[in-house]
Amino acid sequence: MSKENSIGKTDKKYYSFAAPPNELVLESGEKLGPVKIAYETYGQLNKDKSNAILVEHAFSGDAHAAGYHEGDDKPGWWDDLIGPDKALDTKKYFIICSNIIGGCKGSTGPSSINPVTGKPYALDFPIVTVADMVKVQKYLIDHLGIKKLLSVIGGSMGGMQVLQWVASYPESVLSAIPIATTLKHSPQQIAFDEVGRQAVIADPAWLNGNYYDFGQPERGLAVARMIGHITYMSDRSMEEKFSRKLKEKSKNLKFTSDFEVEGYLKYRGDTFVKRFDANSYLYITKAMDYFDLSGDKLIPRKKKPGIRFLVIAFKSDWLYPAYQAQEIVKLLKARNVNTTYCEIDSTYGHDAFLVEIEKESHLIKHFLRSVSGENGEEYEYSI
Repeated sequence: MSKENSIGKTDKKYYSFAAPPNELVLESGEKLGPVKIAYETYGQLNKDKSNAILVEHAFSGDAHAAGYHEGDDKPGWWDDLIGPDKALDTKKYFIICSNIIGGCKGSTGPSSINPVTGKPYALDFPIVTVADMVKVQKYLIDHLGIKKLLSVIGGSMGGMQVLQWVASYPESVLSAIPIATTLKHSPQQIAFDEVGRQAVIADPAWLNGNYYDFGQPERGLAVARMIGHITYMSDRSMEEKFSRKLKEKSKNLKFTSDFEVEGYLKYRGDTFVKRFDANSYLYITKAMDYFDLSGDKLIPRKKKPGIRFLVIAFKSDWLYPAYQAQEIVKLLKARNVNTTYCEIDSTYGHDAFLVEIEKESHLIKHFLRSVSGENGEEYEYSI
């Protein structure tokens, strides 16, 4: 995507609150404060503040969803979806994206300075949950003077936050678009997260989380990211991208990265450690594992919130397989919630929510038109 097709230069903003003695009370009962949340906005909020859409980022994402920061060569992580005449049309909608607490991209997390000690929190940072992340976002939305969001949208862990908004603040959401996500982690999903955490913890440079004066555990974090990337792709996409191609013309017959797929994973791991904090990796994956909105927790029985849903899944996604999205739909239908389910045929695996922009855009654009009542349009699209 060229800069000409983007919304252009964007800036990160910050909102701080919960200064002592009015700390934020977390789901665990522990208190955290002050809290800083980093966020970006795109488009203009209309007079009645009814056109706001909250974008939720995935595990390693951040508030920079679209446009370019000064000096950037690449745009925000969902730039193809956000901008003039795109699915999240900045001519019509006011788009908000914030960095989650527990992260390391501007919002308060384990690498932030603990005001009590004057040093990074490290493992003194309290355990946070997806509900805590959304609670902080609610403070931001209130700060912006928005009473009701036109929609909340996100993929993967972002989809979890979408569902949490419905569970925690149903009166503040008009529609929800969870993509490639689940009501709760399966044992297999928890297992992948635990292997990644153990890779970080096993690195001698982790120092029980107190590595900030010495440099973070790069090898352990890189291995954790390599494991993650395997789950983000599909068998077919890896075959199409790499097959068994060698980096050189012949085998080295040594324990080196002979195959292109090995070099790719190593590159992904090495670049990840330059932009992400190892302790944030531990905290965020644990929050995902604790997440559970199954049963009556998403929508209590005898309650029918006036929220419309567009649930999107991808056939080749084996990290968050389509059956988990179907479980969301089944629960919503049992509560008589207006729900549309679309399962996209893609070979990209879990990464499809970041790649299949054209198909997602078609669905999202028409769904939002229907939700906002534009042209009296009724939404009955599927792929």
